[in-house]
Amino acid sequence: MMMSRNEKRHDYRNSSRNNHQDCQYLTNRSQHLSTSRINIDRQALSINQRRCSETYDLKDKREQSGYCFGILIILSYLLVIVTFPLSLCFCLKVVQEYERAVIFRLGRILANGARGPGLFFILPCVDTYSKVDLRTVTFDVPPQEILTKDSVTVAVDAVVYFRIFNAVISITNVEDAAKSTKLLAATTLRNVLGTKTLHEILAERDKIDTVIQTGLDEATDPWGVKVERVEVKDVRLPVALQKAMAAEAEASRDARAKIIAAEGEMKASRSLKIAADTINESPIAMQLRYLQTLTQIAAERNSTIVFPIPIELMQMVPHSRR
Repeated sequence: MMMSRNEKRHDYRNSSRNNHQDCQYLTNRSQHLSTSRINIDRQALSINQRRCSETYDLKDKREQSGYCFGILIILSYLLVIVTFPLSLCFCLKVVQEYERAVIFRLGRILANGARGPGLFFILPCVDTYSKVDLRTVTFDVPPQEILTKDSVTVAVDAVVYFRIFNAVISITNVEDAAKSTKLLAATTLRNVLGTKTLHEILAERDKIDTVIQTGLDEATDPWGVKVERVEVKDVRLPVALQKAMAAEAEASRDARAKIIAAEGEMKASRSLKIAADTINESPIAMQLRYLQTLTQIAAERNSTIVFPIPIELMQMVPHSRR
């Protein structure tokens, strides 16, 4: 009995030790994994920082490389100092809140990018700058002659809203961002509507606007242009097609009118049959209906002379024929 108790205690101690060792192993493993992940993140961050620093160092070295470059800048500063304060009229420039100035120094863009809004400084005879408007610009796409999927020629025009979100890219990556966007909008409009039928163009304008806006935005993103909205304004059809569609619509309306009139006559005949059966069940009802008809005639047409005939006489006419 004592041996069994000791064995149980020994097993319990071993199991507790094993559990403690397992917990320590798991905690060490998790700490190791967390530290390894942190090290990996730090290495990636250091690599990115190194790349960024290398690019900026390359830019700075590229801008500062060359003796001629440095000499011209020094001469420009000397010119500013010698002609001070008259040189301030040529060195200080102002851009509005909605504008940015991209400065070129001897043909190279400065490392800090665009300047503005407000006051900025340029060196005479060395720096040139270009103003970029960041406001939303609206333009009309000229009417485009488009052959639809079902072989119908239509003229479609649209309006596009876009703005420049990166002044430096809009200057360096494309010659004229606004003109390029306009030409691309016209081309995209033709390509998208060429895959649609006439019914889809007339009924699904919202979807077409979204497709055109997405395509333009993806294409103009490397130019620093953000296309905010595209709206198809008008779809003009040929005159012959308009007449054919009008004739088709008129014929369909006439057909529906005839069907409605026929259904009304059928329902009226059924109601009259039911009324005749009801009147036939009671002879007095026929006489009351006759008197009601006389009252209506007398109220509407006072000059009309009515000669009443006894209903019993009318009922005897068929018997005499027999």
